[in-house]
Order: sequence, then structure tokens, then C-alpha cells
Amino acid sequence: MLDIVDGLKWISHNIEAFGGDPGNVMVFGESGGGAKTSVVYAMPSAVKLFNKASIESGPGIRVMTLDDAAGTTRAVLAELDIAPTQWRKLLEVPSAQLLDAQVKLASRLNSNLFADRKGIADAGPGGFGPVLDGKVLPQHPFDPAPPAFSRNKPLLVGYNHDEYDFFALVGGDMAAFNLDEKGLEGRLQKEIPEHWEKVLATYKASRPDASPADLYCAIRTSRFSGTGSTVIAERKTAQGGAPAYQYIFSYRLEAKLPGTARLIGAMHGIDIPFKFDNVENTSMNGAGNVAGARPERIKAGRNMSEMWATFARTGKPDAAGQAAWPAYTLQTRDTLLIDSECRVVSDPWPLELRLWEEIA
Repeated sequence: MLDIVDGLKWISHNIEAFGGDPGNVMVFGESGGGAKTSVVYAMPSAVKLFNKASIESGPGIRVMTLDDAAGTTRAVLAELDIAPTQWRKLLEVPSAQLLDAQVKLASRLNSNLFADRKGIADAGPGGFGPVLDGKVLPQHPFDPAPPAFSRNKPLLVGYNHDEYDFFALVGGDMAAFNLDEKGLEGRLQKEIPEHWEKVLATYKASRPDASPADLYCAIRTSRFSGTGSTVIAERKTAQGGAPAYQYIFSYRLEAKLPGTARLIGAMHGIDIPFKFDNVENTSMNGAGNVAGARPERIKAGRNMSEMWATFARTGKPDAAGQAAWPAYTLQTRDTLLIDSECRVVSDPWPLELRLWEEIA
């Protein structure tokens, strides 16, 4: 995180030479980059170096505590067979060996795909991430509220409609796309043992036409980024400063998931080429090369890239010919569905929102 602040300092000192404005800097990132953007939003050393931010499919609400970080240190030392009193030996360990230890520890953790209302940056003991040290990071980014010093920085925050499609693909969980009712119940009993019946009943009521596979993807997507993104929008809005704008990226690719009749949804990471208007004949982050882009895909890319560029310039997202994107409020919860034709939905998943508030 301190390296990122140094990068922002370089931009502040040099961007004018490239035609940029050091007084109008946007920070944005997707997935882990969204978590980093969340943390930058709460760093006193970064406050004068950026003016607006976008947190995309990576809500960072809480970060690791000092106790959790100390637990990770002890676990790394044990993995490398180094006594705590000999911790300076870490300086002699090859970087590849350190990374191997990190991977081993991460494999023992509960997946951060179950981030829920705390976001994805709170890895817990054995995890690696930003630490609430009281100085560089004096508070959690958005818990219980965003810091006062970022009050006047506008914020985009959102997620992709079908985040879990990506994680299932890269993780080899192809069975997720062919679940029947019994298979869905079995997974939820394991993942949410205390609340699985209430979660399933709520999602069935919220999405009555969804298949078991669709319901599972929706629940996993909510737990990974949907719920956390809404928490950030709520808390930023409640602060009463600059506006927050919430979105759900909803464009579905025109290719089918391997071995299924299901179209690839708006999965995790798929939004990146759309933000940069680079969607024609582009490999779609695990979906393979989806060549010969449809006009709808081209249009969705132009919509999203124009909205992001307009927000970067003005602090208010907009695209020609598309629905006006209203700021988020706690009364209407207006959310933009980004697609070839964008539309605004008020409080898109009210039953699900209340559910996660109740069982958090």
C-alpha cells in the first residue's frame, strides 16, 4: 500500500508533463485492485493525491488486525522452521520459498469468496493483506464508516452480476453449473450451516425463475462482492459528503460455458476490457477468445468506458444515449445495470439485502 502511495506521489509530481491534471486524479481497481482502492481511500498519506475512486468487484470494508497479522507471522515462521527469536532469518529466505509458504498458508484458509459484509481485505490469521496498524492505516476503510478526510471524494462502487462463474471455471467447479435442488442444498448446508434454509428460501423468493445453478451463482456472487459493495455505497452515502454511485455490470457473453447449455454470465473480471473499450476479438478472462464481437458487446464497451472516463473528468458518470446514472440514496438505492442498453433499478435485490443485514 505504501508503494501505491509512492506511485500516486510520482503522478502528482509528473503527470502535468504528460498533459494530465495532478489536481484531478482518479484511483480505480478491480478485485484485489478494488480492495487496494478501498484502502487508499482510508490512508491519510494518500488523501491529497487523488480526488475520486472506483471500487470494482473487490469491496474492502475491513482489513487485517494486528493480532491476525502476528498470527500470520507465527505461521510463516513455523512453516519455514524458524524460531520466533530468530525471525531475522526471514531476510535470508529466497523469495520463491517465501511465496511457497504463503500459498500453503492460503490453502488452509476459508476462501475470501465468503467475504459477506466485511469485504475481501480481511484475510484473517494466516492471510496476507493490509493491516490496521493505527498509523499508515488508522481505521478500517469502511467500518464503521469511511474516514472523514475522504468525505468529499466521489465514489463508484459495484460488482458483476455473475461473479462466481469465473471462480467456478478457473477452479474446475463445473458441477456448479449443473446443480439440481439436492446438490444446491448440500452445498449451502456446508457453506452456511446455521442459515442455509433461510438463505435458500430468500433467494428463491427473490429470483423465482432461477435454476438451482443460477441460485448458487447468485448466492456466491452476493457473498463475494455484491453485499460488500452495497455496504460501501450505504456507508459512503450516509456520510453526507460527495456522492456514491452503485452499479451491477450485467452484460452476458455470447458463448456457452464448456459442457453446459448455459451462457457465460457477467463473470468476475469480464468487465475490465469493457472499461477500456477493448472488447472486440478479446480473450475474456478465462472464457477463451470470444471472436467476432456482436454490436451489443461493442456498445456495452463504449457505454462503460465513457461512463468511467466521464467520472474521471467530472466526478459524475455519464454516457451519451444511456440512462442518467443517479447517485445512490438510502431511500431509493438507485443502481445502474451496465449493458448495451443501461437502465436504472431502484433497490434491485431488497429481500437479499435485508437477509444479509439480519444474519451478518
